[in-house]
Amino acid sequence: MLNLILFGPPGAGKGTQSEKIIAQYKLIHLSTGDLLRSEIQGGTELGLRAKTLMDQGLLVPDEVVIGMIDNKLKEHKGCPGFIFDGFPRTVAQSEALDALLATYGESISVMVALVVDDNELLARLLNRGKTSGRPDDQNEALISKRIHEYNSKTKPVADYYQAQGKYIAINGIGEIEKIFEGITEAIEQA
Repeated sequence: MLNLILFGPPGAGKGTQSEKIIAQYKLIHLSTGDLLRSEIQGGTELGLRAKTLMDQGLLVPDEVVIGMIDNKLKEHKGCPGFIFDGFPRTVAQSEALDALLATYGESISVMVALVVDDNELLARLLNRGKTSGRPDDQNEALISKRIHEYNSKTKPVADYYQAQGKYIAINGIGEIEKIFEGITEAIEQA
């Protein structure tokens, strides 16, 4: 099984590249945002618990998200693998994901990190904001805060997987196809 974490700051190109990876390797896309929406819409116990917390403006606890991921793993037994998008965001989440995968005799194969400098990220997100309609992509101060948040809180996850020898950095600046070639090389090495 290929279990891949696609990692990088907002605007690094994860969405574009994940579509290409999914098409190439037939992976199941696990986006925590999509999982939350799906579980809430499905009225599941985990979904109702998450909705109650979200309605109060609270973060959904890791164990709820891990439970949702577990449901997807059960639902897609025998698939070629998974691409994790937006998760894990903390070392604690990484440890919980590793423990969950271990119960299935699986592990993360590779973390592919798209590396893009902050100025390029800012320019990309402002440009995306012109067409996406996403308010968080139209405000320079908010974008800078999101990038800072990633650098201070999420980047340690890369160190966690690097210590396991599973981290591969890919230059996220350049032609989309060239970046994808770098990603496929990283996957083939995993």
